Amino acid sequence: MSITESISSVLGKYATFAGRAPRSEYWWWAVFLVIVNWVTGLIDFAIFGEYAIYQYGDARLFTPITTLVGLALTIPTLAVAARRFHDMDRTGWWLLIGLTGIGGLVIFFWFMFKGTEGPNRFGPDPLAT
Repeated sequence: MSITESISSVLGKYATFAGRAPRSEYWWWAVFLVIVNWVTGLIDFAIFGEYAIYQYGDARLFTPITTLVGLALTIPTLAVAARRFHDMDRTGWWLLIGLTGIGGLVIFFWFMFKGTEGPNRFGPDPLAT
């Protein structure tokens, strides 16, 4: 799956938590999010200048475009992550371990593994030809 296919697939299934997502779909989406974050940060700085980022210690408090785009992409990000868990024959509720410190690392490593081959309880294999 290419980056454009992945992005269109994730946005086409904006709030679809059912089904399965292969590794390529999830990781291309992650790359897309990094690029979008970087670009919207530059746009914030270009429009608002030094006022784009109020700093309180090391925390950024005001990046309006980045914040709005991030909020708009939160649901499809959670949906593709749940579908990625489904591809590994795990329930999407495993996303909640990401709320713990070490849980984010566990999810990061789990998402590197190939999903189950053939159909599982969440649907057919997305890589089947």
